[in-house]
Amino acid sequence: MATLPSGSREDIELVHVETDDLSLIIKGRPYHERYESLKQYRSMDFHDTMGFVVNGRDIEEIKVYDIDQNTLVEPSTLRPIFFENSVYQVIIAPKQNQELSFHHEHPGIRNAISSTTIGDQNILMGNLQFQNEVGLTTFRVFHHTTKLLEVTLEIFPSKLDYRNDYKKLLEEVNDEIYNLAFHFIRKTYHGAKVKLDGKPSRAEFYRLIEHYFERFIRAISNIEKQPNHNLQKTHVKARGDQIGKLDSKGRSFLRKRPELFVEVERGIPLGNKHFLPTSGLRIKKEVTYDTNENRYIKWMMERLVHKLEDLHTSIQEQNRRFRQDDDQYIIGKVKRMITLIDSRLKQPFWKRIGKLDRSTMSLVLQMAPNYRDANQIYLTISRGLVLDGKVFQMSVKDVATLYEYWTFLKLGQILGKNYQLVSQDIVKVNRNGLFVVLDANQSAKRIYRHPVTEEKIILTYQKYENKLPTVNQKPDTMLSLEKKGKDYHYNFIFDAKYRVDYAQTESYYKRRYGTPGPLEEDINTMHRYRDSIVAGINGPYERTSFGAYVLFPWFDEQSYQHHHFYKSIDRVNIGGLPFLPDATNLVEQFVHRLVDKSPEELQKEGILPRGTVEEWQSSLQEIVLVGLVDSHAAYRKYLKGRYYSRPINKLKNGWQKANYIALYVKKSITEKHGVFVYGKIKDVQIQKKNVIFEVEIWENLLDVIKPVQYGIANYMLTTLDMLKDSTELPELFMKSKEEVTLWKMLRRVSDRIQLELDDNTIDYATGVTEFRIKDINIQLKKDTQELAIDNGNEMEIVPYDKLKRNPSAVFRMLVGMLES
Repeated sequence: MATLPSGSREDIELVHVETDDLSLIIKGRPYHERYESLKQYRSMDFHDTMGFVVNGRDIEEIKVYDIDQNTLVEPSTLRPIFFENSVYQVIIAPKQNQELSFHHEHPGIRNAISSTTIGDQNILMGNLQFQNEVGLTTFRVFHHTTKLLEVTLEIFPSKLDYRNDYKKLLEEVNDEIYNLAFHFIRKTYHGAKVKLDGKPSRAEFYRLIEHYFERFIRAISNIEKQPNHNLQKTHVKARGDQIGKLDSKGRSFLRKRPELFVEVERGIPLGNKHFLPTSGLRIKKEVTYDTNENRYIKWMMERLVHKLEDLHTSIQEQNRRFRQDDDQYIIGKVKRMITLIDSRLKQPFWKRIGKLDRSTMSLVLQMAPNYRDANQIYLTISRGLVLDGKVFQMSVKDVATLYEYWTFLKLGQILGKNYQLVSQDIVKVNRNGLFVVLDANQSAKRIYRHPVTEEKIILTYQKYENKLPTVNQKPDTMLSLEKKGKDYHYNFIFDAKYRVDYAQTESYYKRRYGTPGPLEEDINTMHRYRDSIVAGINGPYERTSFGAYVLFPWFDEQSYQHHHFYKSIDRVNIGGLPFLPDATNLVEQFVHRLVDKSPEELQKEGILPRGTVEEWQSSLQEIVLVGLVDSHAAYRKYLKGRYYSRPINKLKNGWQKANYIALYVKKSITEKHGVFVYGKIKDVQIQKKNVIFEVEIWENLLDVIKPVQYGIANYMLTTLDMLKDSTELPELFMKSKEEVTLWKMLRRVSDRIQLELDDNTIDYATGVTEFRIKDINIQLKKDTQELAIDNGNEMEIVPYDKLKRNPSAVFRMLVGMLES
């Protein structure tokens, strides 16, 4: 028996079994890719123990590799030695010159082990490989139909903690959408038990009927031998002397036919005479098996045939869809079940049983031994399964698919904790095949609403982006954020990749990045997603995705924060985030930051083509000159002549930057007062002592900007965005970046913002002293460069520097104070 040197990477014997009939050897590496060698794996304090069971005829010896003792030992409590994405060599040699055959439920493994002639002996050889498949796996060795050996191994995940992360991942996927984790026939399986509710998939039905079928047929056979029956009463015509005792039907028959009575010496007295009928209806009792209970059992048998035929069709459709050859072993089992039930239904006993025409629940079905067994089996196989038991062998989806599903569902849970779910019925599933899948064709998505800003948050699973100028794209999860004042969404891609580079010693990844993290090629995929998903609306194409992030299965969130691909998120909005059931903090914090950020912050973080910044800055803030109109005649003249004029000595430096003119109409000049018309400047002329602004056309604002307690003595400058977003005159006045940032932040929460300036005449004001929104007062203390935020119960002091560096944190504080 070979042992493994402490630093070796070669395959060694992991299992050795000897029986009277054969020898079995399994070879491979007893550790997975996370570890560079057995020595490193041995030094880790793992709490997992491996399931390993061998049963068979005349077993002489069972040995399995123990990593702590570095040798083969008798089975006891062992650490895992079989892992996903690994290859294990199997050798089975007969001792009695018998012809052996290898069987596994999955055709991929069944066909991987074949007979090979060495010398004058035929042995079974081949490789077992489990790609992202985790759980128990069982294979058997036969001589003709005699089972000689049965071996069960447990395959462990290489990127997840089996007992914690993997089990939680399974539970959370199935808890969110029942039986979404289940598959049909895989290389591995998990123990399961019957669930009291839930709509079973075809895969669950197969597992249940496979387990109970022989018992069901046995119960049907016993029912045929001792069937439930009733005494059925009928009436037949008979001679008068054969009638006997009459019942109500017999008496009614004779009462309606007096002509049948004849006079006799001894009979029914009537006056001075006696009469008897010549014929009538005689009661006849006979045994019948056409009872409601037998009709119900026949209905169950017919229903099972229909379900099995549906299962047979689904298996063939699944094989055609994935271009696989039909697995004759599984199809043969299903056909056999259909044939056995059909043959029963064709027997004379069941042919005489009628159709079920009513619901039936009798003591016979509940108490009579064989009827009770058949009924309980049928009810059981009409239910679902749950992965918590040992009776049934239920296959689940591969870990990569489960991880992809879990990331989408977990992101939904994270959003659901803080934001209002608009609808409960938005994750679509497809139950048409052998197993349940998330239906990407139906654009599975969840829509949430921010409880304060009422902005929408949309989480979409595999959103198919077509009509792109290059190649269509379908990322795993798209987070779309609505922001007030914007007619488009900010999109962020989260793509689940069940892959980790473990940064092994002397590797390129270790030298460059230091610690484990996402693969470089997956980061490149994020670049492709962000750069290729674009939209063109009456102009050049623009990116609609502002960031793209790999979600990968890693547990050490603390150390990862120093990783290059974590820091790159702040730099270029592309990177990776570790995400597991016990490692969700970084993703949760990041998602909430995205939701809280203002559109200006998100826009600022976007990566633009070179030269765009200069072009953008030169045209971003279009300046508006808001000028006083102090008479009705002047107002009419300006509107009709499409111009506005101001004395040149009343214009201060900076008026030349104006792109638009807006009119501030004093009270009593017109029915409306305030600012409600504006126009783009077409030309500027200086005539004598006046500056004439020629306007292309006057346009009405959607809402009148009301003066409230303020006014304009001459003119003021603002921006076009401010003009269109404001409802009160002081809102047009923003002198500092802090005032603008705070005002835009508050606009996300409410349209009713009050502010105070340090002068009632806006021309003479130098700054905003206070903002008021709902029950919160925000004072701007320019002498100390601080904000004082007070909601009556508590006060927070925020430095201007924090407002500049991390406005989303200030926004979260405001939202918290509004909700308190």
